[in-house]
Amino acid sequence: MSKPLNILFITSEAEPFAKTGGLADVSGALPQTIKELGHEIRIMMPRYGNISERKFKLHDVIRLREIAVPVGGEAKNGHVNSSFISSLKAKVQVYFLANQEMFHRAGLYTNPDSKKDYHDNDLRFTFFCRGVLETLKKLGWQPDIIHCNDWQTGLIPAYLKTVYKDEPLFRNIKTVFTVHNLGYQGQFPRESFDRTGLPATEFGVNGVEFYGKLNFMKAGLVYSDIITTVSERYAQEITTTEEYGMGLEGILKKRKKDLHGIVNGIDYNLWNPETDPHIDQRYDLKSLEGKEQNKIALCRKFGLEYKEGVPVIGCITRLVDQKGIDLIKDIADEMLKLNVQFVMIGIGEKRYHEFFESLKKKHPKKAGIMFGMSEEIAHMITAGADMYLMPSRYEPCGLNQLYSLKYGTVPIVRATGGLDDTIQDVTSAGAGTGFKFEKYDSKELLKTVQRAVKMYGDQKTWQKVMRNGMAKDFSWESSAKKYINLYRNLLK
Repeated sequence: MSKPLNILFITSEAEPFAKTGGLADVSGALPQTIKELGHEIRIMMPRYGNISERKFKLHDVIRLREIAVPVGGEAKNGHVNSSFISSLKAKVQVYFLANQEMFHRAGLYTNPDSKKDYHDNDLRFTFFCRGVLETLKKLGWQPDIIHCNDWQTGLIPAYLKTVYKDEPLFRNIKTVFTVHNLGYQGQFPRESFDRTGLPATEFGVNGVEFYGKLNFMKAGLVYSDIITTVSERYAQEITTTEEYGMGLEGILKKRKKDLHGIVNGIDYNLWNPETDPHIDQRYDLKSLEGKEQNKIALCRKFGLEYKEGVPVIGCITRLVDQKGIDLIKDIADEMLKLNVQFVMIGIGEKRYHEFFESLKKKHPKKAGIMFGMSEEIAHMITAGADMYLMPSRYEPCGLNQLYSLKYGTVPIVRATGGLDDTIQDVTSAGAGTGFKFEKYDSKELLKTVQRAVKMYGDQKTWQKVMRNGMAKDFSWESSAKKYINLYRNLLK
């Protein structure tokens, strides 16, 4: 039997401690699944101000009460708290790097009042990246693999190949860097580079420099041993055009042999209509009538009248162009001329808030809109809607379409990234799991919605499609095994 691996999983957010999106779901579930498969894995993340000491039973790690982290020519003090995460069977230790000045704020990356990124995010995540390695030195624990996620962790592989390359503890460590979304790269002015302490030679086209700026994401792509992303289709897309590669397609193309797509799984302990505490009526493949009760509760929650035989189209989203909100805006009036109702919860750009506010006023009996993010309402929409709308411009993996499948809520998606990998287009006979369109175009979206609404009229075929989706297994185990194989091959 192969020797168990030691893995340190670095992330800027993890469920249930801190969350802005899918990265937190992945960071909560994947390490637990890897632990269940027999490996030693620990998580490290920042200690944000909203992480409750009492709720999560945080305690100091005696050896890590004081850590001097070199940033911007001075040593800034950090300390480490510890807790455990155990929503699955395995218990995974989580280290929180704390510094009052850096992380004790209301938001993770953005000021909730101004809706703008914190001006010192460069300093905060330079401190975090370097603090991770200083923590390992104090701890004396040597992982085989350091698995980094997204731009906030991108400097770690760069430090290991330069500043820390002669440290005995780090000599044999290999790095994996996972891209969850290339749209967020952590770009900062030239002077931000000086705070990193990286050698001056690294600020160049073959290093961390990107059009005269410091780019954390680029650092992760250039210096890591292996790059992964969260679906096979997205791994192909990001090496092709600027639309998907966001200016980094050249580097990704160069490193194509080191780039792997592994589709995300989902945590069925949290997303399962048989056990979900957030929904009105629990149900499964054999008791689909329970879903109708959730539809009644959903309509009530959004102030709509429940109408038997009228499909509800649901959407849980960030109100930004990436998510295809411009397409929804273009077809909203036409869509609501169909015999449908539409419910949405989201947060994002002001112009979209204003648009959906006016849509609700214009169609009070057909459109239910809420702004913000609520775990409970997200579960209610997933369980109560008949269709789930996700027309993304690009989508590295997507999780909501996977949650929808489990709940018998049929996805309507654009064939991009993980959406294309995980949804099979429905035929007239009821084979497939959802409705897809290729071209990023509002007319194509409207035609696809019309196709879905038409099939909804044939309930026998529709229920077949629902059951196809509910029978799919996107649990984390197969993805976790692929990561473990990657780790092992890397160590060879």
